[in-house]
Amino acid sequence: MLRRDFLTQTAQLGAISLIPSIPSVPFFLPSQDIPVRTITQDPKAHWFGYYDKWQFDPSGRYVLGMEVDVPHRSPSENDILKIGMVDLENADPEGQPQWMELGESNSWGWQQGCMLQWIPSSNDEIIWNDQQDGQFISRVMNIRTSEEKILPKPIYALSPDGSYAIGTEFNRIQNMRPGYGYPGIPDPYAEVKAPDDIGLYRMDTKTGKNELIFSLADAAAIPYRGKSLEDKWHYFNHLLVSPDSKRLIFLHRWRDAPANAPKASSGGFTTRMFTINADGTDPYVLDPSGFTSHFIWRDPEHICAWTKPEGKKAAFYLFKDQTDQLEIVGDGKMTVNGHNTYVPNTDGEWILNDTYPSNDRERLQTLYLYHVPTDRKVVLGQFHEPPEFKGEWRCDLHPRCNQQGTQVVFDSTHQNGQRQMYLVDIQGIIENS
Repeated sequence: MLRRDFLTQTAQLGAISLIPSIPSVPFFLPSQDIPVRTITQDPKAHWFGYYDKWQFDPSGRYVLGMEVDVPHRSPSENDILKIGMVDLENADPEGQPQWMELGESNSWGWQQGCMLQWIPSSNDEIIWNDQQDGQFISRVMNIRTSEEKILPKPIYALSPDGSYAIGTEFNRIQNMRPGYGYPGIPDPYAEVKAPDDIGLYRMDTKTGKNELIFSLADAAAIPYRGKSLEDKWHYFNHLLVSPDSKRLIFLHRWRDAPANAPKASSGGFTTRMFTINADGTDPYVLDPSGFTSHFIWRDPEHICAWTKPEGKKAAFYLFKDQTDQLEIVGDGKMTVNGHNTYVPNTDGEWILNDTYPSNDRERLQTLYLYHVPTDRKVVLGQFHEPPEFKGEWRCDLHPRCNQQGTQVVFDSTHQNGQRQMYLVDIQGIIENS
């Protein structure tokens, strides 16, 4: 049986200073005095990472997370990440938060962890990436029986029906954008600009059967604004499946040289957003601007993404798939890039989002909700990030909702300069909209 001895600690923070290094700047909460609950504890760091995956089980009770004691540096293949979770309903006899260890991985990064997540619609199974026998793989675990199954490829995202995963080569990403891939296994195509043997693949989550459905060479063959891309170095990043499990998003990125190229300036990367059928047919360049950043599906036909379309300002835009239709979202309210998701069970009316500390001179990260029909922004809190959290090992809030759309967990370093996970209840805000 699953252990039931976890705790969450509630801290009614109010308008008090939690930022010793900047005494003049209070931890900010809006007038509703929304409580923030600390759900993991020092001395080790705990966090979840990316924002577009199920961290909560279907009941909303169990919250996945990762634990490390690695300092401010890039992880190596020898740095072991612990997989675990907390129970939001139980405490141990001492009244302290309890961490339940489930497994480990040595294939991870600070921003996206090891792609840990609940398998959609499952009460028992979770999945994460690891490496074994010189290959990146993924592990499926039943948290109640501890039974494990190995899948032969790592995953990037799961279909909402749970039947398949999509992925791309993490050693290729690591070669092109360190920190978003995994160390330890070199890119076998390190000397090839646009390999035709790797790219976007699909894998059955039951059998592990997988196939390449769209290669880097396929993407590179499509001109960018009428210009050839044959002299660029290509990779895919940030994959996601549509709510009906029928279509995929991925970012096609390229740069002038690999990030670790000797005696060469790698420069920045250029990005365009593709959608494609789940079998690899009918690819479509939905955002050809070169600036696509964070995105999320609103429904099977619409995607909300931060970008700068040609002739328009940088903002969040709502795209209609396989058309040139787009409209700005949150104009004047959602004014900077962040990690945007639609709150479940609100029919696309509520967006959960955050900001980077770089957008604030005092390094405050803002967590907020935006109500689309009324153009209303509700700030849930602002959290200071110490300056040592920067670059690859920064700690973005990356807010994630439970599957009911009533609670949010986020990662933050505002207390004691250590990554921990925090919970905010948003049910009252949503119900009173």
